[in-house]
Amino acid sequence: MQFTTTALFALLGLASAQKVHVVSVASTNNTLAFFPDNLKADVGDMIQFQFRAGNHSVVQSTFDQPCSPINEHTNTTGIFSGYQPVAASASAGDIPTYTVMVAAKTPLWMYCSQGKHCQAGMVMVINENTAANATRSLANFKTLAKQATSNTAPSSAVGGTSGTNSTSGTGSGSSNSGSGSGSSSGSTGSDATQSGSSSTASDTAIPTAAASIVGASSSMGLLGLVAALFML
Repeated sequence: MQFTTTALFALLGLASAQKVHVVSVASTNNTLAFFPDNLKADVGDMIQFQFRAGNHSVVQSTFDQPCSPINEHTNTTGIFSGYQPVAASASAGDIPTYTVMVAAKTPLWMYCSQGKHCQAGMVMVINENTAANATRSLANFKTLAKQATSNTAPSSAVGGTSGTNSTSGTGSGSSNSGSGSGSSSGSTGSDATQSGSSSTASDTAIPTAAASIVGASSSMGLLGLVAALFML
């Protein structure tokens, strides 16, 4: 069986193309923020949220309703990691993770639905595009979040969607490590609708579900295939 050099290079290109972006959800001392809170990612890239302390979540919203699930304002389900109490995993030396794949370059607006964390500034954006609309910035998103009258988690009917929860060894993909204490579950209730004339169409791109292990090991699988083909 023959295998062309061109095909081998194509496989190697696929093996190295996928990129994993790590976002720490809170810090080891439970600072209420995402690190980083503003990042750029290409279509096909993986975003791995690593929960570092406390009991937080990652929820997708629209720009105009920062502390409310996107499904309450559009026909889009959105992503929801569920609440991730770090202390439960820390004893085993694990870090809870939630991983999604970027399916489009349109902005993705995220927040933590625990307590009043969203209002406190625990929000972020993936692929901010102020070139298209200067008003739809992370700074303005934080301002709207601060004004929200409630912080809402998705209902159990739509919870845990468009991504996969897992655990990884302590320090996987990041220099941060450590654990934190858990806290009570987040509040529920409808969020106040924020004003804004911009369409929410640019906020509705949903990452495709993808297991954390896929983001970490898919390249190794392709390289293994290449090695096997060389032996044929």
